[in-house]
Amino acid sequence: MTKKILGCIADDFTGATDLANNLVRAGMRVVQAMGVPTAPLDTEADAIVVALKSRTIPKEEAIAQSLAALQWLQAQGAEQIYFKYCSTFDSTAAGNIGPVTDALMQALGTDFTIATPAFPDNKRTVFKGYLFVGDVLLSESGMQNHPLTPMTDPNLVRVLQAQTQSRVGLIDHSVVAQGEAAIRARIDQLKVEGVRMAVVDAVSNADLLRLGPALKGMPLVTAGSGVAIGLPDNFGVAPSNEAARLPTAHGLQAIVSGSCSVATNQQVMDFIKAGKPALAIDPLRIAAGVDVAAEALAWAEGHMANGPVLVYSTAEPSAVRAIQGKLGSDKAGAMVEDTIAAIARGLVQRGVRQLIVAGGETSGACVQALGITQMRIGAQIDPGVPWCHAVAPDAKDGLHIALKSGNFGSTDFFTKAFAQLQA
Repeated sequence: MTKKILGCIADDFTGATDLANNLVRAGMRVVQAMGVPTAPLDTEADAIVVALKSRTIPKEEAIAQSLAALQWLQAQGAEQIYFKYCSTFDSTAAGNIGPVTDALMQALGTDFTIATPAFPDNKRTVFKGYLFVGDVLLSESGMQNHPLTPMTDPNLVRVLQAQTQSRVGLIDHSVVAQGEAAIRARIDQLKVEGVRMAVVDAVSNADLLRLGPALKGMPLVTAGSGVAIGLPDNFGVAPSNEAARLPTAHGLQAIVSGSCSVATNQQVMDFIKAGKPALAIDPLRIAAGVDVAAEALAWAEGHMANGPVLVYSTAEPSAVRAIQGKLGSDKAGAMVEDTIAAIARGLVQRGVRQLIVAGGETSGACVQALGITQMRIGAQIDPGVPWCHAVAPDAKDGLHIALKSGNFGSTDFFTKAFAQLQA
């Protein structure tokens, strides 16, 4: 077994595959573990990503899980730790990005780290410390309506400073544009000023590639997945198609979606407009005690032989708010996640071996329900979303699965993803 040179901790399951995807594209062989493993990894890899479901849980629990992941990764020989969060910096005033970063810094004995969710391939850029989604500020992107982590302030220095007692600074674009030496000099200056965390500007992949060498030897890096493209070269790893090779796909095809993002709403509508079978589930019927999962599985059985089916709870922001008003946001979210997870497991039990899951929290619930503990990361479908391969209790012959962050993917993502597997 080769030494694991890069150890990664992701705060949700789609974010983990997003990060792993960029590492694979840069040539690293990546294994993703679902939760903190209880035994050493027994397969070769250049990087390990531990996927947690810690983005929106109480910060004390998020810290405990992250520290457990750190300890396990260190035992595997990780030389650098990468704490990965969403490219829209999903968090609340209480965390969990700041508190987890503080805890990891203390455990690693380091006095400085960087923070940037920039991912230009997915139109997430940071300029003067402000996060843009496409051509608009984060607070105008639809993320201000997120049901769990509404993002109303695009200034990342302010957002992060509210979550930590450490002083937060900025490495702006004028410095990044000058490359490694200038970035290192700015880091040294910030340390003298008592800054422990620095938001870093990046508006292009070229910026991220300039940043990468300056992070060599930094015990802890915190970022979205974009920074990953500049790290493998620090470990002598070059791009290779072999890193993304997965077994041949087989079996039935299905999609389950619990995301309420603008991108996923568009993807669901595109699938429906193409005349393909789709079933919406109603949270109020779940709350009333109806076995919605059983109904959905019975419906799917009548359609799966003819191609992919979609089961979704995706809704517009106004509909989400109405449901939350009746049930409470936590209860509504948990009920939908549990139901979709039960549907995902039932689909796999019925022969689905190509499964797309849309939504970060939904992906975590589905992977746990399926009993998946490890995944090999394959080729990219769209930026941030790869196909993966896993063995599960109900799919001992192997399952191809794509975990899609709600905001990611082109409008025709669902159709395109399955076509790629057949190519």
